[in-house]
Amino acid sequence: MEPAPRDGIQWHWTTPRAQHILRQRSLAGILAFYRELHGLPQQELADLLGYSTSYVSRVETGSRTITDIGALRHIADRLRLPPHCFGVTDNADADHHAVIQFGESVLRLAEIARQGGQASAAVDELWPLVARLEARVSGGRTELDVLRLLARARVGLGVALGHVLPDERLATAARWTGKGLTVARRLGDPALHTYALRHHGNELRKARLLGAAVDRLTRARDCARTPDERAEAVILLARAAGSAGHQAVFDDAVTEGKRLLDVARTTSLFSPFSHHEVHVRGLAATGRIREAVRVLEHAPAPQLHTTTQWRIISAITAGQVLAQRGDHQAAQETLTAAVRGAVEHRLPHQIQRVVRASRDLPNVHEEAQAALAELRAAIAA
Repeated sequence: MEPAPRDGIQWHWTTPRAQHILRQRSLAGILAFYRELHGLPQQELADLLGYSTSYVSRVETGSRTITDIGALRHIADRLRLPPHCFGVTDNADADHHAVIQFGESVLRLAEIARQGGQASAAVDELWPLVARLEARVSGGRTELDVLRLLARARVGLGVALGHVLPDERLATAARWTGKGLTVARRLGDPALHTYALRHHGNELRKARLLGAAVDRLTRARDCARTPDERAEAVILLARAAGSAGHQAVFDDAVTEGKRLLDVARTTSLFSPFSHHEVHVRGLAATGRIREAVRVLEHAPAPQLHTTTQWRIISAITAGQVLAQRGDHQAAQETLTAAVRGAVEHRLPHQIQRVVRASRDLPNVHEEAQAALAELRAAIAA
């Protein structure tokens, strides 16, 4: 007999109350809580475990204890809980620790690959990890560390897909970061929740769901607990607000970002270089081309943390502004170099930016369209 499935049951094992019960390793407490979650009378729990009702009653009241390892493993299996909750260590727990260690390594390697301009390699690393974790969770293994890992893996996969998918498929990347946010929201981990909000908001922006993007990123900024968290939310909020034409929100975010440059840690996402690019792009997007040109002329040099993608993004933004100013020669040189970099690192979304920016630059426009067609064919294959 299996208990009838009920929506949200797995999440109850992640609550502080449930975690406290599990840490006590009290069989009586676990059985009582399990019955409460599933709405089971003792008779149905007894049927599930293969014991008599009177036996289960004595275990719950503490008048009967179970110390046999085989029996404890049997109960753990029937309740779909890890054996260590009952003080038993077995191969399943060794596998659990291996999954966590493997998953952490994959996340680190995927992040290094993505920041090194190899987002497609990051996708290849993350797909199997996400599939393995989702199979584990669907099988009833809902330990907190597995769920945290699943949230981060889903978000990481969405971010990597957001680099390698063309515009028309970017909603897929946003869906994956959204799936990660769904898990993070339920776990009560503020840092993880803010991290997922930031990245989901950014993928919504890229998918042109701008109102939702500004909402998520505003919430990420407001939930931030440290200057570092706030800085990464603010830089993404400025990008989304600029794209949405929300001039006041954009200006406020850029101003705050400039202040945070003095107090927050420099990362691949938040740095003087990325802040400058976001500032220039937002000014252009809100119709202030003259001011964008002025800011463009004071570009900081790339730093150690400046990734290849940010250099390509910045070059495209500069080319867009130069083209809008009418400096077609400089725009053509800048955008041509950006196209070649985007091809090398398989960034179709960035090539599509060049296609849109080069309508008055026939040579660049033609090269960008050809490059985009090649990348689309490669992705489809």
